[in-house]
Amino acid sequence: MPTVIKRVSQELFDSVSQQASALPRRRKNHNFHQLPDTVQRFLNVLQPGTYVRPHRHVRANNSNGFELFLVLQGEIGFLVLDEQGQVVQTELLCAQGPTYGLELEEGQYHTLIALAPDTVMFEIKEGPYVPAADKDFMERFPAEGTAEAERQVKAWVEMFFR
Repeated sequence: MPTVIKRVSQELFDSVSQQASALPRRRKNHNFHQLPDTVQRFLNVLQPGTYVRPHRHVRANNSNGFELFLVLQGEIGFLVLDEQGQVVQTELLCAQGPTYGLELEEGQYHTLIALAPDTVMFEIKEGPYVPAADKDFMERFPAEGTAEAERQVKAWVEMFFR
């Protein structure tokens, strides 16, 4: 039986980046896991302008809601928010360093923005993925696909380019 290898390559980055560019959300995941797996591991490819509504992860008592983010190509502006939606911390994650990634503990509201075209992140978090329970969205922020969401992304981008 042949060995199954899932490659992380420039060819994969380019293919998923092209798909992300063609989508209204301007981002696309490439999963290495199956949805019921207990460890989720995937590429998240983001284009500038994508909107990730602020959210947190809260898991059942026997699970851990951490997330690990590692930028493999491009740049991410990562924002941690308090319960009122105020930005309390920003992190610039870049494939060229000096900060390549971070691990966020469970229960922290956060969002992220792509600061460079074809940005590729590798993410790891505990599964299984249950769409209805995966994210606790911060209701004070606009829904995806709205003009308000576009304005919010622009305001966040400005935080990194002052």
